[in-house]
Amino acid sequence: MKIKLFKSLLIAGAFLCFGMTQAQEVSGTVSDANGPLPGASVLVKGTTNGTQTDFDGNYTISNVGSGATLVFSYIGYKSQEIAVNGNSTINATLAEDAQALDEIVVVGYGTQVRKEITSSVTSVNVEDFNQGVINDAQSLLQGKVAGLSIYNKGGNPNASATIRLRGVSTIGGNTEPLVVIDGILGQSLSNVDPSDIENITVLKDGSAAAIYGTRGSSGVILVTTKSGKNGQPFSVSYNGQYSMATKANEIATMNREEFIAAGGSDLGADTNWRDEVTRTALTTVHNVAAVGGTEDANYRVSVNFRDAEGVLVNSGFNQFNARTKLSGRMLNDKLKIDFNSALTQRDSDFGFEEALRYAVLYNPTAPILGTDAPFVFNAPQFGGYFETLGLFDSFNPVSIANQNQNFGTTTSINYSLDFDYSFTDNFSAILNIGQQNVKTQNRQYYPTTSFFRGNALSPFRKGRADFYTNEARNQTFELYGNWSKTINDKLSLSATGGYSWQESDFNEYYLQLADFPPGVDFNFGNAIEVGQDLLEAGRVIANSGRNDDDRIIAFFGKINATFDNAIYFDASVRREGSSRFGEDNKWGLFPSVSVGVDANKYLELPNVNLLKARLGYGVTGATPGSVGLSQTNFNVVNGSNGFGSSATGIGTRKPNPELGWEEKRELNLGFEFAMDRLSATLDIYNRDVNDFIQSIPIDAATNDGFSSQFQNAGALNTKGIELSANYDVLKSEKLNYNTGIIFSSYKSVLKENIGGDRTTANLGAPGQNGTNVILIREGEEIGQIWGPVFSGEVDANGSPILVDVNGDGTLITDQGSALNEDADFAVLGKGLPDFELGWTNQITVGNWDINAFFRGAFGHSLVNTFRAFYEPRIGSQSSYNFVNTDLARDDIKTAQFSSYYVEKADFLRLDNLSVGYNFDINNNYIKNIRVSLAGQNLFTLTSYTGTDPEPALQDFGPVDNGAARGLTPNVLAPGIERRYNYFTATTFTLGLNVNF
Repeated sequence: MKIKLFKSLLIAGAFLCFGMTQAQEVSGTVSDANGPLPGASVLVKGTTNGTQTDFDGNYTISNVGSGATLVFSYIGYKSQEIAVNGNSTINATLAEDAQALDEIVVVGYGTQVRKEITSSVTSVNVEDFNQGVINDAQSLLQGKVAGLSIYNKGGNPNASATIRLRGVSTIGGNTEPLVVIDGILGQSLSNVDPSDIENITVLKDGSAAAIYGTRGSSGVILVTTKSGKNGQPFSVSYNGQYSMATKANEIATMNREEFIAAGGSDLGADTNWRDEVTRTALTTVHNVAAVGGTEDANYRVSVNFRDAEGVLVNSGFNQFNARTKLSGRMLNDKLKIDFNSALTQRDSDFGFEEALRYAVLYNPTAPILGTDAPFVFNAPQFGGYFETLGLFDSFNPVSIANQNQNFGTTTSINYSLDFDYSFTDNFSAILNIGQQNVKTQNRQYYPTTSFFRGNALSPFRKGRADFYTNEARNQTFELYGNWSKTINDKLSLSATGGYSWQESDFNEYYLQLADFPPGVDFNFGNAIEVGQDLLEAGRVIANSGRNDDDRIIAFFGKINATFDNAIYFDASVRREGSSRFGEDNKWGLFPSVSVGVDANKYLELPNVNLLKARLGYGVTGATPGSVGLSQTNFNVVNGSNGFGSSATGIGTRKPNPELGWEEKRELNLGFEFAMDRLSATLDIYNRDVNDFIQSIPIDAATNDGFSSQFQNAGALNTKGIELSANYDVLKSEKLNYNTGIIFSSYKSVLKENIGGDRTTANLGAPGQNGTNVILIREGEEIGQIWGPVFSGEVDANGSPILVDVNGDGTLITDQGSALNEDADFAVLGKGLPDFELGWTNQITVGNWDINAFFRGAFGHSLVNTFRAFYEPRIGSQSSYNFVNTDLARDDIKTAQFSSYYVEKADFLRLDNLSVGYNFDINNNYIKNIRVSLAGQNLFTLTSYTGTDPEPALQDFGPVDNGAARGLTPNVLAPGIERRYNYFTATTFTLGLNVNF
């Protein structure tokens, strides 16, 4: 049944109540020994105004109950609690505390004092973000949060990074964390410019994320954007960056002389194809922000311009982003209204990653242009470019990059309204309304002269134009109440309860036309009406999709208790319903409970500020990837017998009205320790995911013609450990040095596999399209690379001699026998690392600051597909270049996948090094100036011979002979570096920040 917004309002209205008690206005200053602390926070406990962040060290808060307590805090200082007791003026002086235990941290549906948090939560402030040119918000966190894996293999500027929090939490739904921006659920990190972000908090364990139900099953990322401050004079800031990037690594191949000596075909030229399709990429970033405020309101308006080039020619994007954040108080300061809006438009030139692939394998003696070849008969036919004819999967990479077009535009509009009304000193109600609209339009065009996908060699259907449009909308409505009260000097309580409504829908369509007039130098992508496909039925390719009425409704509540300022208790429950399930399985229940104790309160250890143990347990879940899985999927055919006819009369997917929720149960044990200079956090967790939702093959003969059905099939267990530590090595007025390290490790085992043991991740063509390299087996760790073992010896025919693994005297290494008990297959490595590491070093010397950040992953392996296909010295492949890494052997002359092509990919990378200087400016126009120089990916220590040793956390399948890669990743097949990966880059950035 369609649920209208006004019905949601009626349901939620039950949470509102009225009442007034005596309240007053309180003002004062927040300072340290040296003077005011601009930006300090004031948390009001026992009333409803929450947190106020002042601008110049002065604060004013209305409607403060006479029995309330004010908690003053500032990053790097010990917080101070002062009871109001009817006083209208309260001044606070804070003392330094490197560990900032009383920092206010954003959590689900509210905030908490850091030391009172009983779940695994990590908060990263703007001062700790990664430096340099950061084109996406997730890169701000890369390597900064233990357990959060962020990898964008190769660094394609148009590709989104893969994000995993504590490994795989689902295989059929969304495997990435829920993003909440300024309290609005379901937002996209691509719609907020990195320059506009103030803080990012990551809710890692089940007890922290359970309040968000199914949306939080893969973790939660809470983003707080920058805002103005009440009473702040109007000011403007400018942040500019100019960067230069060059390719950092590439697969080693033969040059002309080496290729000819190895028996390669000599076409007379000498071409470095990788240099021809790559460039020095330039990126400019301009950010302008205006902030200000009055006594009752504040604002921040920003605009961002990004012009980013990729190291692949004709790749990159132009992006415009505008964000507005307004906040004001009304009705005697009882009502606070926040309005947020954002517009992002990105015009992308995607280029063709295939140009990089063929730049590795293309004949180095081939010319770029046909007119430079010994024979030029094919030059006009291919737009003047040379092409090697008669070869499988061989295309001129320069022609791919220059002749074809691959571009698109994405426009995102976000807005949200937040109403916070204080009914009493102890109770407030919050209403959040938000919407996100995203429209994507992508186009590809291949002229009639393009050998790559343009069919230039054929007399039929030359040229091609592809069009794709997607419009998506996400709406949210949430109403909840917050209550807090200090019961006595030992006990304080707070509670939250509310209602959530979320609905999303999308429309998409795809159209492909071809067969344009040959011999005409014209872009027919803008004149598709001349395509000969329109003259013959069935040659136009068109499809569309729609997903509407995708709705989640939830009721939720949580309670927090603090006893003796040392014992903390939190509990939450969420009852959630989803339209993605059948009528009898729509609803799920997701509880959590956690406790924490600051033992140092009672042990009183010398020089120790905190010694806390905490234990949390939470249940979250996951929904299927789309609606309608409980219904029949029809395979409609528009053929000669009329619309709707098909071979069987029905579709291939059998409905499953009994399909139920996936369920994730997580237990987390944590310890926190802090001294004046040292702090550390340790988390140990155990996660069980049951009832995976996945498509299972079924017997069509016994299921009315259906060949598949979505079922609850499978279970996964993940155990992990996370450690973070921070230490002030030096601390003085002139010199400070702080170092911090994060460490995380986990292991995921497939406990149940109803779909059956199998191998997956086909290598593809040429010649290895029956070779699967990843094992999926019940009771085994996910991501195991599976195959024959190379003995290190080669026979007289140039074939690698494989090992009789089981020692039975019979060698069985064919792919069809890979799972047989007598097969000579073994685990050759694993795609997931044993552990990941991040190491931060921050030094300040006067006005200078230096930041060096190292990142690494250890214990994982990668299948180097470039080597597997192009390293064997096969005589029949003499028209392709040979990969020539340090591992290459001239005596191997046949392509046989084995352990020989599986490489350990441990790496340690200087991910970011920045040096900055702050100029002391004292005039009426400029407040300060900062200049910085940053380098990214400056060096990598690794023995891996591929393009990028970073883990490949998922696989999009093989690509060959000009085909496009798949769209749906296989999360159970990590560990493969495919031949279409983007080249990594080293980047240098000059930055300028001016505050007016």
